[in-house]
Amino acid sequence: MSWVKLKEWVGTTFAGSLQPTRSDWIFALRTTSAGLIALLVAYALKLEHPQWAMMTVFIVAQPVAGMVLAKGFYRLIGTVVGAAAAIGFTFAFGGNPWLFVTVLSLWIGLCTLVSSLLRNPEAYGAALAGYTAMIVGLPAFGQPHLITDLAVARCLEIILGIVCAAVTSRLILPRLAGSAIKARLERCILDLAAYTRGAFAGAEPAKLDALYRKLVADTQTLGEMRAYARLEAPSVATRAHPVRRTIGHLLSALSAARMLHAHAAPQNAALLPVRGQLKALVAELVDTPNSLEDTKLWEARLTAIANEALHAPDVTSEGEDPVGTITRLTVAGEFAQSLREVLRGLDALRRPTSEKAMRQRRQPALIVHRDHHAAWRNAIRATVATMLVASFWLATRWSEAAGTLILVAVVSSLFASRPDPAQVAWGFFKGTLLALPVAFVIGQLALPALPGFAWFVLFVVPILVPAALAMANPRLVGVATAFAINFLAFLNPHQGMSYDPVAFFAGSISVLVGILIAIGVFMVVLPVDPIATASRIAGAMREDLVRLCLHERIPRRSAFESLAYDRVNQMMPLVQQAGRRSEGLFDGSVASVMVGLELLRLRIDQKAGGLPSAITQNVSDFLRQLARNLLVRVPNESWTASIAAMRADATAIAAAGTPDALRVAASLRVVAAAAEDYPDFFRKD
Repeated sequence: MSWVKLKEWVGTTFAGSLQPTRSDWIFALRTTSAGLIALLVAYALKLEHPQWAMMTVFIVAQPVAGMVLAKGFYRLIGTVVGAAAAIGFTFAFGGNPWLFVTVLSLWIGLCTLVSSLLRNPEAYGAALAGYTAMIVGLPAFGQPHLITDLAVARCLEIILGIVCAAVTSRLILPRLAGSAIKARLERCILDLAAYTRGAFAGAEPAKLDALYRKLVADTQTLGEMRAYARLEAPSVATRAHPVRRTIGHLLSALSAARMLHAHAAPQNAALLPVRGQLKALVAELVDTPNSLEDTKLWEARLTAIANEALHAPDVTSEGEDPVGTITRLTVAGEFAQSLREVLRGLDALRRPTSEKAMRQRRQPALIVHRDHHAAWRNAIRATVATMLVASFWLATRWSEAAGTLILVAVVSSLFASRPDPAQVAWGFFKGTLLALPVAFVIGQLALPALPGFAWFVLFVVPILVPAALAMANPRLVGVATAFAINFLAFLNPHQGMSYDPVAFFAGSISVLVGILIAIGVFMVVLPVDPIATASRIAGAMREDLVRLCLHERIPRRSAFESLAYDRVNQMMPLVQQAGRRSEGLFDGSVASVMVGLELLRLRIDQKAGGLPSAITQNVSDFLRQLARNLLVRVPNESWTASIAAMRADATAIAAAGTPDALRVAASLRVVAAAAEDYPDFFRKD
């Protein structure tokens, strides 16, 4: 039955998605080869647990070389810190069992707290430091003289696996992060152009919605790749910040396109030329083969369109709503500028700027939103879960409960900060469960009867290559990774394999029980609400807008964009997990970037002193009222009245008839339109 399940899994690995590409096959063969090399070296060094070297290769394996280096580096840091903590705790508290497990539980909670406040590979390293102390410390429980040897052996096994994975990923047909980012960004630009063409042409809402969701998901992936690219090479590290800015401009262009689609333009002579030029440009961008090979022509055309849109024409004769025309022209100009900056970002990736030049253009330090509420929840949950299982272990003295305790610590810490940790842990359980019968057949039946490394390769390679292929598929990476590493853990490869089914099933069951307990903890103890977490990020973004309205010091545009885009990136996985319930929240967060830019424009005009005193006072009153609405919970009726007041202020200012007055009125109208379109974001609950 196990072989049937394995065959079904391999057969459906790429069902409904793209077939494995050449890069996927290279990744699978390279990862499997690196694992076998690590195992051979571990055998040669006579390491006590050689499977950890091979498992580490699959744990840090990533399709892109920079991701392997980043994950391996922080895995090494976390392992060393956790091993050192295990040594310290053993010598300090090893004589008192209850105090020892209490300190270990608190340590895991502390590391989970730190991990939840960090992101990307740094968070992984912090979580690893927590449960490594458990992995190293428990086997030495009651035998403190072994702790140093166990810690050193663990570090050597991990280092060996990291080195093998890093070297092979960098030297054997590498897929570099810089190239992967460029390819992904090019695809996003073309998708953005296709979305905009569909929005202008009145495409079916379902198709536009699907393309919008794809763009959001691809943009999130692009942000993750940027974070991992920093350790690949110095040249990539210097480009990591511009990539983040480019991602932000991509989101701004998407938000502007949605706003232009939502507020269809009336037929007037001032607006139609700009709209027609944008429609023609995005259509050419999509239809022209290799259109992104040279971006200079597109950048020049976008600059001309932006200048035409943002230099307010005489629209006083255009119907009864000149402010609406200027507002739409403003949004169209923002779209053209944002798309131009995305193309410039792509060009900068292809032609990296020197390090000296990058220092001269360095942007302000990024202020990251840290969700302390979620971090403390994760820390408490990991501590409580670990302590409860540790208490059971001490009370019963059941030897296999140690394995359960380790898995509870690993899962409750490693997956704690995911938008839906229970779902991720369930995928980990499914991969582990699938690995169990396969490992039994090979490790308990085949290899004891046919010993030797050659037979090991013959039996294991046909299992690990399909698993690695599945790891290259984003839809299956979680289950496939769990299958690969737990298959090796259950297999427990040694130079002399023995038949011992009792020990095999006892250890395997303890692992499965540990994962299930952690899933139960995720579901019962302080369960995660992704919408609540996303709402806290939205609250931080509203506070940013309040500062733009009221703070005496006006920040630079780049500083605000840097802050806002980072928070949008943090919100992406949360709203994707929450589904349609949080669409308005995410769309509003993207639109808030445009609102912030309009507020900055208003503050700059206000401070410059070029506006008439009456208009300056109107702007000040508008900013104060907007800040109040963003900070204080407003009933539905009052919220509707506030939006009407914003529009009335815009109309009153536009009555002056000057270009400056019309531009200020347009900024107010953009803010009002965004607040009306996305009340889930702009109205405090």
